[in-house]
Amino acid sequence: MLLSTSSVYPEPTAVAFELAAKLGYDGIEVMVWTDKVSQDAETLATLVQHYGVPVRSVHAPCLLMTQRVWSKDPWERLRRAAVMAERLAAPTVVIHPPFAWQRGYARNFAEGLQRLRQRFEGIAFAMENMYPIKMAKRGFAPYSPDWDPTNPGYDNYTLDLSHCAASNTDALDLADRMGDNLTHVHLGDGSGPGMDEHAVPGRGNQPCGELLSKLVEQGRDFSVAVEVSTRKAGHRAVREADLAESLEFARRHLV
Repeated sequence: MLLSTSSVYPEPTAVAFELAAKLGYDGIEVMVWTDKVSQDAETLATLVQHYGVPVRSVHAPCLLMTQRVWSKDPWERLRRAAVMAERLAAPTVVIHPPFAWQRGYARNFAEGLQRLRQRFEGIAFAMENMYPIKMAKRGFAPYSPDWDPTNPGYDNYTLDLSHCAASNTDALDLADRMGDNLTHVHLGDGSGPGMDEHAVPGRGNQPCGELLSKLVEQGRDFSVAVEVSTRKAGHRAVREADLAESLEFARRHLV
C-alpha cells in the first residue's frame, strides 16, 4: 500500500514520508509538483533512506498547475519523471492524456510514448482515467483523444476511483475494459459527476472495496496508492486519522 504525497497537501512532500512510516504504509507515490523536494530525486532518495519507506510510483507533472515544472515541453516532463523513477527503483510512472490544446504533443503521443517505453524498459507508463469538466454550463472534454484512456487504449493503466465518480463511469466496468493492463489504482472516493473529491474510501458512493477485492480474486498484478484530499483537515491529527482510515480500508479489502 502506497501513500501519494498529494494526500498530505498543503503540507510538503517530506511529511508524506514521515506519515507513511508512522502509519505503516509500504511505500510512497511521489506527485511531482511545485514543491522542490518532489522534483529532486536525490533529496527523495535521502528521505527514503531516512524513513525506510521506498518510492514505488512517480506521478509525472501533468496537471494544469505543473505545466512549467521541469520544462515547458511535456515530453521532457515525462522523460524526467521516468529518470526519477529509474533512480528510485519505482516501477510505475503515472501519466495523463494530453490536453486538447497540446495539438503537436497529442498528434504524436502514441509514437512518443512507445519511444519512452523502449528507452526505460521495466517502467510502466500507466495512463490515468480522467473526466470531463463544465464550462459555461456545458460539458467539455479537455483531453485528446478522450478522458477515457481505453479509447484509444494503452499498454498500462491507472484506475482512479474519484475520477470515475466525476465522470459518472462505472469503475468495475472500466476495470474490466482495462483488463490485465490495469497496473495501478488511485484509491479515493467520490459522490457524483463533476466533483473530483478524492474522499477517504468508504465516504462516497464508489465501489472502492468491491473493486480491490475483485482485482485480488482475479489474481491481477497491480499496486494501490491512497490519493485522498486532506487539505481541509485543519490539523495534523485529523490528517493522520484520515490516512490511517484509508490504509485500514485498503488492507481490509486486499485479502
